[in-house]
Amino acid sequence: MQTTMLKAKLHRATVTRSELGYEGSCAIDSDFLDLAGIREYEQIQIYNVNNGERFTTYAIRAEAGSKVISVNGAAARLACAGDVVIICAYAIYDQKELANYKPALIYFNEKNEVVRTASSIPVQVQAA
Repeated sequence: MQTTMLKAKLHRATVTRSELGYEGSCAIDSDFLDLAGIREYEQIQIYNVNNGERFTTYAIRAEAGSKVISVNGAAARLACAGDVVIICAYAIYDQKELANYKPALIYFNEKNEVVRTASSIPVQVQAA
């Protein structure tokens, strides 16, 4: 059996630009892609925290150290500069691979600075 699992997540990154006329994709700072293990041209899901839009595109490299998150092409109608997004990549794993499975979770502040990384999400508890 194979299972589709979260491979990597860029959590609460801020969109720095939105270019309708640029060839479709999402340009992401190369350092962020490398840290998350997301390959150029890999399919990604983008979840826009500001407006609830969820869409699929692919990652392309932006200049390393630029902190760029640029939503391009038709997707530029779904996210604007300043929007907070969650960018996820998924992969299919077999049962043997799942024995050592850990996603790459990258967390950002409002300036697109990495504030921490993790490989698990804490258990959600009921609010008091």
